[in-house]
Amino acid sequence: MALPRALVVATTYPARPGDGTPAFVRDLCLELSSSFEVTVLVPAVRGAPSREQDGPLAVVRHRYFPRRWETVADGAILENVRASRGAVIQVPFLWASQWFAVRREFRRVRPSVVHAHWLIPAGVSARALSRRVPLVVTTLGGDLYALNFAVARWLKRRVAAAASVVTVMNSDMAARAASLGARDVRVMPMGARFSVVTPAPASGPVRLLAVGRLVEKKGFDVLLRALEAVPHAVLTIVGDGPSRGELEAAAHSLGARVTFAGQLGREELDEVYRHADIAVFPSRPAASGDQDGLPVAMLEAMGSGLAVIASDLAGLNEAVVSGESGLLVPPGDAGVLAAAISELAADPSQRRALGEAAAIRARGYSVEAVGAGYRALLHEVIEAAKPSPPSV
Repeated sequence: MALPRALVVATTYPARPGDGTPAFVRDLCLELSSSFEVTVLVPAVRGAPSREQDGPLAVVRHRYFPRRWETVADGAILENVRASRGAVIQVPFLWASQWFAVRREFRRVRPSVVHAHWLIPAGVSARALSRRVPLVVTTLGGDLYALNFAVARWLKRRVAAAASVVTVMNSDMAARAASLGARDVRVMPMGARFSVVTPAPASGPVRLLAVGRLVEKKGFDVLLRALEAVPHAVLTIVGDGPSRGELEAAAHSLGARVTFAGQLGREELDEVYRHADIAVFPSRPAASGDQDGLPVAMLEAMGSGLAVIASDLAGLNEAVVSGESGLLVPPGDAGVLAAAISELAADPSQRRALGEAAAIRARGYSVEAVGAGYRALLHEVIEAAKPSPPSV
């Protein structure tokens, strides 16, 4: 019996597995592929073919700008636009290209369900298709927390009202999605892949790890200020992004205590986990209103058994129980963050206990567990869309 077909529309997808680009869309699609024929439609990125078979996934990348300047979809679109005025020019072309590509692939694939990642732009591009097949829209935070000017809110309302289900990363986002008119909202975070990591023997100063895109909402500037008050700690920052230059300048006075490792693939990141004592996620709301929903990188660190310090923000505080599976600190407060780092730095047994509890708590956020939930959801909306049998 042929599997039902799913068309997944997104704006973030690795050019190559393990290239350091966030892989949560790919990970989820791989989990869906056990029950669906999955076609993934994403913007073109440098170094990736227009069409390819990524294991069981058919990946289609639509071109939207002259190849030389086609960069706005490399990483996070919102942050790329904020970092470069030139990137703004590409946005309407990307949106138009995605709109036409969604309809082309819809006719070619003839899916049973469409799954759009983000209300804007993918949800807008797919909204009209909801009259023909069920539409599931997943928002990870950036479009829901930010993009609050009048036109954007109008577009978000139209997408939310058209979707069969809107999935979000935390309960605060669920309330926001409901306020936009979504009929059915469910908290279903993206899943994380966990590796069994054996920590390297500890020696010397306490080793801090921060993982994420180098943008304002990640709060890495707050972490650098906190590090000034913790002289017995060193820090590795994994990731890249438009704020890298500013962060490197801010870290200059800390010298060799701070290492910028750039984007790393999974195997390289596992090695970094082995040599870390504490993972720090100092997220905070950006000036635009954007903030993290629930960082997959934090879940990966928890699943690897690291003690975690995170900001007390919606989503993060649903995964971390302060004092049990990590420590929570007020967002943007470098002093309290420094005190939390110092507390764990001085107590290896507490770090070990928090890391063990974090690994247990993270199991419910594994890509396998989350994938099973999304498979069930897509089957549910397909069944609900079938016409009722005639009464006798």
